[in-house]
Amino acid sequence: MATKLEQMAAGDDAYQAFSAKAHGTNIDPQTLLATDYLNHFNEIVMLLELIPDMPECFEDAEAWQPKSYQDHFRDSQFRDRDLAVEAYNHVPHCYREPFDDVVSQMNRMVPWGLQRIREALPTQDHERVKVACAELSYRLQKMIDVASAVIHGSTKRLDQAEIDGFLAD
Repeated sequence: MATKLEQMAAGDDAYQAFSAKAHGTNIDPQTLLATDYLNHFNEIVMLLELIPDMPECFEDAEAWQPKSYQDHFRDSQFRDRDLAVEAYNHVPHCYREPFDDVVSQMNRMVPWGLQRIREALPTQDHERVKVACAELSYRLQKMIDVASAVIHGSTKRLDQAEIDGFLAD
Protein backbone atom coordinates (compact mmCIF):
# COMPACT_ATOMS: atom_id res chain seq x y z
CA MET A 1 0.00 0.00 0.00
CA ALA A 2 1.43 3.38 -1.04
CA THR A 3 1.82 6.21 1.42
CA LYS A 4 -0.09 9.44 0.94
CA LEU A 5 3.11 11.15 -0.25
CA GLU A 6 3.80 8.37 -2.76
CA GLN A 7 0.25 8.57 -4.08
CA MET A 8 0.44 12.35 -4.36
CA ALA A 9 3.89 12.30 -5.97
CA ALA A 10 2.89 9.64 -8.48
CA GLY A 11 0.37 12.06 -9.96
CA ASP A 12 2.68 15.08 -9.97
CA ASP A 13 5.06 14.97 -12.92
CA ALA A 14 6.83 18.17 -11.83
CA TYR A 15 7.49 16.76 -8.36
CA GLN A 16 8.88 13.58 -9.94
CA ALA A 17 11.13 15.60 -12.24
CA PHE A 18 12.49 17.78 -9.44
CA SER A 19 12.95 14.77 -7.19
CA ALA A 20 15.03 13.09 -9.89
CA LYS A 21 17.11 16.26 -10.38
CA ALA A 22 17.69 16.49 -6.61
CA HIS A 23 19.41 13.09 -6.42
CA GLY A 24 23.13 13.62 -5.92
CA THR A 25 22.68 17.22 -4.73
CA ASN A 26 22.31 18.78 -1.29
CA ILE A 27 18.56 19.03 -1.91
CA ASP A 28 16.53 16.27 -0.30
CA PRO A 29 14.85 14.35 -3.15
CA GLN A 30 11.83 13.51 -0.98
CA THR A 31 11.10 16.96 0.42
CA LEU A 32 12.82 19.07 -2.27
CA LEU A 33 14.26 21.24 0.52
CA ALA A 34 17.90 22.01 1.35
CA THR A 35 19.47 22.48 4.76
CA ASP A 36 21.66 25.26 3.37
CA TYR A 37 18.75 27.63 4.01
CA LEU A 38 19.26 27.12 7.74
CA ASN A 39 22.63 28.89 7.46
CA HIS A 40 20.61 32.09 7.36
CA PHE A 41 19.44 31.38 10.92
CA ASN A 42 22.81 30.03 12.00
CA GLU A 43 24.23 33.48 11.22
CA ILE A 44 22.10 35.12 13.89
CA VAL A 45 22.87 32.32 16.34
CA MET A 46 26.61 32.92 15.87
CA LEU A 47 26.14 36.64 16.46
CA LEU A 48 24.18 35.96 19.63
CA GLU A 49 27.07 33.92 20.97
CA LEU A 50 29.44 36.87 20.41
CA ILE A 51 27.33 39.65 21.97
CA PRO A 52 28.08 38.97 25.66
CA ASP A 53 31.82 39.47 25.08
CA MET A 54 31.53 41.88 22.16
CA PRO A 55 28.41 44.02 22.66
CA GLU A 56 29.16 45.92 19.45
CA CYS A 57 28.03 42.77 17.59
CA PHE A 58 24.49 43.62 18.66
CA GLU A 59 24.32 46.10 15.76
CA ASP A 60 25.07 43.25 13.36
CA ALA A 61 22.39 41.13 15.01
CA GLU A 62 19.88 43.96 14.65
CA ALA A 63 20.80 44.25 10.97
CA TRP A 64 19.81 40.60 10.41
CA GLN A 65 16.59 40.39 8.45
CA PRO A 66 14.31 37.48 7.62
CA LYS A 67 14.92 36.12 4.16
CA SER A 68 12.64 33.82 2.24
CA TYR A 69 13.86 30.40 1.23
CA GLN A 70 13.97 31.33 -2.43
CA ASP A 71 15.64 34.70 -1.82
CA HIS A 72 18.29 33.00 0.29
CA PHE A 73 19.20 30.76 -2.63
CA ARG A 74 18.95 33.53 -5.23
CA ASP A 75 21.54 35.45 -3.20
CA SER A 76 23.76 32.47 -2.39
CA GLN A 77 26.71 30.71 -3.98
CA PHE A 78 25.03 27.34 -3.36
CA ARG A 79 25.96 25.04 -6.23
CA ASP A 80 22.37 23.97 -6.89
CA ARG A 81 20.75 27.31 -6.09
CA ASP A 82 18.65 27.49 -9.26
CA LEU A 83 17.28 24.01 -8.63
CA ALA A 84 16.55 24.92 -4.98
CA VAL A 85 14.61 28.02 -6.07
CA GLU A 86 12.57 26.17 -8.70
CA ALA A 87 11.95 23.03 -6.65
CA TYR A 88 10.53 25.02 -3.72
CA ASN A 89 7.34 25.60 -5.69
CA HIS A 90 6.87 21.82 -5.84
CA VAL A 91 7.64 20.89 -2.22
CA PRO A 92 4.83 18.56 -1.11
CA HIS A 93 2.31 20.26 1.16
CA CYS A 94 3.02 17.78 3.97
CA TYR A 95 6.55 19.27 4.20
CA ARG A 96 6.02 22.78 2.92
CA GLU A 97 3.43 23.75 5.51
CA PRO A 98 5.37 22.64 8.63
CA PHE A 99 8.58 24.06 7.15
CA ASP A 100 7.01 27.45 6.42
CA ASP A 101 5.43 27.45 9.89
CA VAL A 102 8.70 26.87 11.72
CA VAL A 103 10.50 29.47 9.57
CA SER A 104 7.75 31.95 10.36
CA GLN A 105 8.14 31.23 14.06
CA MET A 106 11.90 31.79 13.89
CA ASN A 107 11.41 35.03 11.99
CA ARG A 108 9.12 36.26 14.79
CA MET A 109 11.37 34.92 17.53
CA VAL A 110 14.43 36.94 16.48
CA PRO A 111 13.00 40.45 17.07
CA TRP A 112 11.35 39.22 20.28
CA GLY A 113 14.70 38.02 21.60
CA LEU A 114 16.66 41.00 20.32
CA GLN A 115 14.31 43.28 22.24
CA ARG A 116 15.19 41.42 25.44
CA ILE A 117 18.89 41.81 24.68
CA ARG A 118 18.41 45.50 23.78
CA GLU A 119 16.85 46.03 27.21
CA ALA A 120 19.68 44.18 28.97
CA LEU A 121 22.64 45.86 27.26
CA PRO A 122 22.37 49.34 28.87
CA THR A 123 22.26 47.80 32.35
CA GLN A 124 25.92 46.77 32.02
CA ASP A 125 24.81 43.55 33.74
CA HIS A 126 26.98 41.05 31.86
CA GLU A 127 25.10 38.06 33.27
CA ARG A 128 21.72 39.44 32.18
CA VAL A 129 23.01 40.05 28.66
CA LYS A 130 24.58 36.59 28.57
CA VAL A 131 21.34 34.94 29.69
CA ALA A 132 19.22 36.89 27.18
CA CYS A 133 21.57 35.92 24.34
CA ALA A 134 21.76 32.30 25.46
CA GLU A 135 17.97 32.01 25.73
CA LEU A 136 17.39 33.30 22.21
CA SER A 137 20.21 31.20 20.82
CA TYR A 138 18.89 28.05 22.51
CA ARG A 139 15.34 28.65 21.30
CA LEU A 140 16.47 29.33 17.75
CA GLN A 141 18.67 26.24 17.75
CA LYS A 142 15.71 24.10 18.81
CA MET A 143 13.63 25.59 16.00
CA ILE A 144 16.50 25.03 13.54
CA ASP A 145 16.47 21.38 14.62
CA VAL A 146 12.75 21.17 13.85
CA ALA A 147 13.26 22.79 10.44
CA SER A 148 16.13 20.41 9.70
CA ALA A 149 13.94 17.44 10.59
CA VAL A 150 11.29 18.64 8.16
CA ILE A 151 13.91 19.12 5.45
CA HIS A 152 14.92 15.49 5.98
CA GLY A 153 11.38 14.15 5.76
CA SER A 154 9.63 14.67 9.08
CA THR A 155 6.09 15.98 8.92
CA LYS A 156 6.01 16.87 12.64
CA ARG A 157 4.44 20.19 13.37
CA LEU A 158 4.81 22.24 16.48
CA ASP A 159 1.60 22.62 18.41
CA GLN A 160 0.68 25.94 19.98
CA ALA A 161 1.90 24.86 23.43
CA GLU A 162 5.36 24.11 22.01
CA ILE A 163 5.45 27.45 20.22
CA ASP A 164 4.35 29.25 23.37
CA GLY A 165 7.07 27.40 25.28
CA PHE A 166 9.72 28.81 22.96
CA LEU A 167 8.46 32.32 23.63
CA ALA A 168 7.79 31.96 27.37
CA ASP A 169 9.65 34.24 29.74
